[in-house]
Amino acid sequence: MNLKLSKILTFIKNKKIHIIFSFMVFWFISYLFLPLNVTEENSSFEVIGGSNLNEITEQLVEVKVLRDSFRFKLLTFILSEREGLKKGHYKLESNATALDLLDMLINGKEALYSIYFPEGSTFLEMADKINSNTNIKKTLNSYSQKNILKVISSNKKYVEGLFFPDSYYFYKNTSDIEIFQNSHSVLMRKLEFEWDNRAHELPYKDMYEALIIASIIEKEVGVTEEAPIIAGVFVNRINIGMPLQSDPTVIYGMGKKFTGNITRKDLKKDNPYNTYTRKKLPPSPISLPSLNSIKAALNPAKTNALYFVAKGNRRHHFSATLKEHNRAVRKYQK
Repeated sequence: MNLKLSKILTFIKNKKIHIIFSFMVFWFISYLFLPLNVTEENSSFEVIGGSNLNEITEQLVEVKVLRDSFRFKLLTFILSEREGLKKGHYKLESNATALDLLDMLINGKEALYSIYFPEGSTFLEMADKINSNTNIKKTLNSYSQKNILKVISSNKKYVEGLFFPDSYYFYKNTSDIEIFQNSHSVLMRKLEFEWDNRAHELPYKDMYEALIIASIIEKEVGVTEEAPIIAGVFVNRINIGMPLQSDPTVIYGMGKKFTGNITRKDLKKDNPYNTYTRKKLPPSPISLPSLNSIKAALNPAKTNALYFVAKGNRRHHFSATLKEHNRAVRKYQK
């Protein structure tokens, strides 16, 4: 082979190596920023304690999050994180990249799950939600009143109303006890703060009575801005020794007997929650009151109203006299 031909072949060979090397660099660099193959079916996965890099990558290849294991292993090797991948339950976003995945595994950024307890719901509804949530670890043999009061270290007789309605975020296998305790703690922090900043000369003996009124307001109110006025009506009734006369308390006391309609007979049938037959407050809250209702109970509006009736648009007509109230009833409750 003459010298010229040898130089030409060497040049082509070097160029080929350069092209191949450039392609490989591009192939790897682009991998870092291109979205993985994340679908609704494979977005959630679990890394079991003791799993090594090979096992984790093969698991992700098997569910098709990773198209191959080589580049992810190489990335992990380059960043020297082969021994630092943490166990846990993870959830990938649809646009997650290999870098996002590795960051998640290195820092143990486990998936957060949520559970929502609506304002005005009851403890039984809350307990049902916890019991049916497969991401929450069930550790209590029952959600009886006795068990729950013990779990939250409460000296009250009733568990109703002792939790704050909100969305709660948690990691998979968080225990039911932790959910109950967290929700109760949130309620107590908020209730204590509002109690410390309450209006003067309220007719409540303690925070618990304020919580009871807040729970009734929660079930009566249709629009949030009316909550202080409804609170003012209840305060006026308590101050003159008038029964609260709140339908939601009667409904709560009826329990499963309530079928959707409340009758005059129901209002006359006595039970501890019937605020038509009894002047005292009910023995417990009747719902999970919102912060708005707690604020209203502790800072009621100044009003001369003693009555209110639903107008059919979620609002109420407020009256100072029974005569005016009866006219409003005829007008809005035909």
